Amino acid sequence: MINILDFGADASGMTVSTAAIQSAIDKCEKGDCVYVPEGIYTSGALFLKSDITLFIENGATIKGSDSTDDFPIHTYRWEGQNTECYSSLINAGIGADGVQNIVIEGGGTIDANGVVLFHKEMTEKKGARGRAVCIQNSSDIIICGVTIRQSPAWCLHLINCENVRIDSVKIHTKYDENGNRYKEIFNGDGIDVDSCKNVHITNSLIASQDDCIAIKSGKDAEGRASAMSSENIIIENCRFKSGFGVAVGSEMSGGVRNVTVRDCEFNNTFSIGSVKTCRGRGGVIEDVLFENVELVNTDTEFSDCKWFRGGVYVDSYYSEDTISIEKKPVTDGTPLIKNITFRNAKVDTCGGNAIYISGLPEMHCENITLENVSAVGKYGMKAYFTDNLKMKNVTVSARNGEDYIFEDVTRERCNVC
Repeated sequence: MINILDFGADASGMTVSTAAIQSAIDKCEKGDCVYVPEGIYTSGALFLKSDITLFIENGATIKGSDSTDDFPIHTYRWEGQNTECYSSLINAGIGADGVQNIVIEGGGTIDANGVVLFHKEMTEKKGARGRAVCIQNSSDIIICGVTIRQSPAWCLHLINCENVRIDSVKIHTKYDENGNRYKEIFNGDGIDVDSCKNVHITNSLIASQDDCIAIKSGKDAEGRASAMSSENIIIENCRFKSGFGVAVGSEMSGGVRNVTVRDCEFNNTFSIGSVKTCRGRGGVIEDVLFENVELVNTDTEFSDCKWFRGGVYVDSYYSEDTISIEKKPVTDGTPLIKNITFRNAKVDTCGGNAIYISGLPEMHCENITLENVSAVGKYGMKAYFTDNLKMKNVTVSARNGEDYIFEDVTRERCNVC
């Protein structure tokens, strides 16, 4: 145990303890544990190394400092492209060489001080906003038991990582634990899994300002050139409060495959799940399963628009205001969505379409399956440019307008025809 107090860390939070905490990290040898005891520790960016544990005790908080000078500029991936960014509060694998075998655990809190840093970083514009925790180019990672909150941007960002387990984590990016809103922060995702393989997220609570969990793999030509896919992702036994549920995309140009979301509850999120892309992305999203999931949304803050379509949606027109029937040439920037299943799903939302599915005129969605789905929405079900839409035991009800609208769709086993 390497106790940060032995290196001069201040448990009152009154002085900045970056140097003390980083010295404790640097002192660690293979298998050692950096111990953060009860107290508040104000800090700038911290950088973990291989084969260590960061243990944040119950009642302990590592809190981001108020100064952007404490968060130096480094290159991270941001919104799918390599970008100069302010450092995150907790960092690992920054630069070409990653880390291995790191653990972040305990009952304590990582508080990125996002409200203060958001405004300063947006004003200075030396780089894109930092995250609470960012780990990249790394493998064999465990994050367990901690609370992560109030990030200037995305809260927990994993980039090009393998073999990750996230267990019993609480993430708050829109409200604190007492329901007080973090003012003016936008694009505050909970967890972003970005070009990662073999990721297991379980038993966690995510209350997000934007996507609760987003699966990504790079954007447009840069993402296609890097060809770093996200695959073998399991999300199970999680609870979601606020935000936009589990999203696959929209930055998915390196490809996304083998994603499973099961046994999860969604309360006042806009969606259970979204699979989203647009022209220019290229890449393929395939083999995605949402199973044993339920959404109840009574929140009227958001409504159906180009950014989010409804309780369940598959959208190849993400970020576009209207659907066009005009076919565009198929290029390496034309995305494909196929083999998407929603099974044993219940949706009751006031915020948009109950179900929405749309491919492109030149590249239809393929093999979309709805099985044992009951969905009530502000609007009903809409489906466009989809081949092999398979429906079994599906009921949809619209509070406004028609229950079902299908255009240029081939259907099998459809119980609503």
